[in-house]
Amino acid sequence: MTHPALKMYDYHVWANGVIIDRLKELPEDIYHKGIQSGFSSISKVLSHIYLTDYAWFDIISGKSMNEAMTSTDQLREEVETKSIEEMKKIFLDLSERNKALLNSQEDIERLMEVDNPYAGLLETSISESVLHVVTHGSYHRGNIATMLRQMGHTSVMQDYGLYLFMPQSS
Repeated sequence: MTHPALKMYDYHVWANGVIIDRLKELPEDIYHKGIQSGFSSISKVLSHIYLTDYAWFDIISGKSMNEAMTSTDQLREEVETKSIEEMKKIFLDLSERNKALLNSQEDIERLMEVDNPYAGLLETSISESVLHVVTHGSYHRGNIATMLRQMGHTSVMQDYGLYLFMPQSS
């Protein structure tokens, strides 16, 4: 049986794909267009989701949070300037890497220590870290939906309930 955290990660990958596909349907300038919101553009939100996923999976693979944050800081500018087509590809590549990492874990409930420079030391499991990635992505995909509405466009359903009805979730 698939661990619930792995099923949730599959949902996260699906939901990212759904929102990216919606963004690809819209006029090209929407993706990088400046907007008064929590983030200054949709591209910055999607990049934030990607970079956070990247960092947390680096942490799961054994890097310190400082090392993971340094890596993502070095990637930030490159990722933020990518087209939506390029983002689809790097998200797919990252999800394949992450799934391979998760599937290689002998114990997804294994505890690890995360030393967050802003919040201190946390003892958490791999599965809890995966759930953090998923809920973080859901929150920010909601930001994207709101930003699209502010710009006069509709978003797309991407909630877990819909995912459960999709053939690939079985």
